[in-house]
Amino acid sequence: MSVANLANRELILFDLDGTLVDSAFDLYRAMNMSLNALQLPSVTEQQVRTWIGKGTSLFCQSTLQHLTGSVNPVQHHQLLETFLSIYNAEPCLDTQVFHGVREFLQWGLEHNKKMICVTNKPEQPARMIVDSLGLSEYFIDVIGGDRFEERKPHPRQLLFCMQQYQVAPAKTLMIGDSSNDVEAAKCAGIDCIVVSYGYNHGEDIHACQPQQVIDDFTELRTESF
Repeated sequence: MSVANLANRELILFDLDGTLVDSAFDLYRAMNMSLNALQLPSVTEQQVRTWIGKGTSLFCQSTLQHLTGSVNPVQHHQLLETFLSIYNAEPCLDTQVFHGVREFLQWGLEHNKKMICVTNKPEQPARMIVDSLGLSEYFIDVIGGDRFEERKPHPRQLLFCMQQYQVAPAKTLMIGDSSNDVEAAKCAGIDCIVVSYGYNHGEDIHACQPQQVIDDFTELRTESF
């Protein structure tokens, strides 16, 4: 039996990068622009896809570790600040919605589900992506990683959503793509489904023992009809 249990859910929380949208190419573009600005060698898109999924700081750390063999705190700060400046200015040039996502969000809207995008990405670029891709109509809120001091895998964002909209954990579902999402949901006491195609810092998503893994959002839509 699927963990989704959609008929009984009032609130559905979604991660953004690697779950709803494929943002890797824009992250790759911004990283190489940042590296060029700091006179460092470039990296490949495939490397970037391996390093993303656990936040921007770790992304920059992994990049420097690969390029220099170590992580100098000053250089890490420079790269992080440069990357955020470049990426946040244009976060949605090549980012695309994953197959089946838009149809599932439309189903949720038609069935009066409260839907919130909960991401560790800073809120400004997250909202820019959601708006640019025409997804804003589906969400009652977009919560970025900079709204609170804590971010996933801490449950703060998820707990806020349930408290704000007065929805019980049993009526709430998290859909993500990384161990951060699995851990945050577990700590918040809610069920979590993860996608197999997302970003998890190069780690097999099955290793964090998620409750359910899906290959496509259409699997959930099929169940819901």
